[in-house]
Formats: sequence, structure tokens, C-alpha cells
Amino acid sequence: MLRLVCIPLIAVLASPLKAEVTSVAEYGFTVNHEISIEAEPFVVYRTMTAHINEWWNGEHSWSGDAANLYMKIERGGCFCERLPNNGRVEHLRIIYLAPGEEIRFDGALGPLQTMPVAGRMIWKIDTTETGSKVSFTYMVFGHPEGGLQGIASAVDAVIGEQLGRLGQRLARD
Repeated sequence: MLRLVCIPLIAVLASPLKAEVTSVAEYGFTVNHEISIEAEPFVVYRTMTAHINEWWNGEHSWSGDAANLYMKIERGGCFCERLPNNGRVEHLRIIYLAPGEEIRFDGALGPLQTMPVAGRMIWKIDTTETGSKVSFTYMVFGHPEGGLQGIASAVDAVIGEQLGRLGQRLARD
């Protein structure tokens, strides 16, 4: 029930511009989500990076607790997670960093880590007249048994959920 209440609220706080699986094939797929946010680009960037534990859904983590998520903001740094018994997991590695504008990552999220695939995630922030346009694009390529067509829509839903949660978090500032 709570999920049904949050969806309209997110739509009011951060208006979606585009959300879709832009391509899907046996050996790859691309998902893209965009929202407009009434927040300046550096506020968006700071929230995306320094407060990932406040907007990324802990249900989409290995530990099940968003408090264990963090980012090391530097080239070669990571979107990582602390696990029990001093464990760690790297979700994505930063390969390009333009503060307030764009972050590019390499990596395979969630169950994709167990597959022979490579992923490129791009978080982009563009200045608009009313704040910022934020986009998350995730491109996954590889050769897992059974192909990648069956998982594209699930990955699309997870990425879209995270961007919606970022918009909701920014609306509280």
C-alpha cells in the first residue's frame, strides 16, 4: 500500500521526462531514465554522491540496508557497500568524474555480477531554467546463458526506482 502512495508523490516532486529500455538484444540492453528536479546541479551531485544511503533502496543491496552504501568520489573510486564480518562489495567503479555534471561507472549491479557481462552506468546532470535534468543510463553487454532479454525490464525497473527515490530525496531539501 505504501508503494502505491509514494508513486504519485514522486511524480509531483520530480517530473519524469523519459523512462525506457532503449534497446534490447540477446547480448545486451540499454535503459535510460530522466527526471527534472528543482535543485541546482551541485546540490543534486552532492546528494547523489555523499548521501547515496539516503536515496538508494536498501532492498537493492547485498546487505539489505542502505546505511551500508557509500561512494568514494575519485577516479577509480567506487559505489560500494559494507557487508557483515568485514566484507565489502563494489557495485560500480568510477571511470570519469566531472563534479556537478557527470559520473561514469563500470560495473555489473546485483545479480548481473554473477554473469559474464560488463556494464557502463552514466549519471548526468544538466542545468535547466528551473533546476536540473538528471539522467541515469545503464548499458549492459555480455554473453550469459539464455541471453539478456529476460532481465532488461527488471533492471530498467530498479534503475527507474532509484532515480525516482533520488528525486524524492532532493524534494525534501
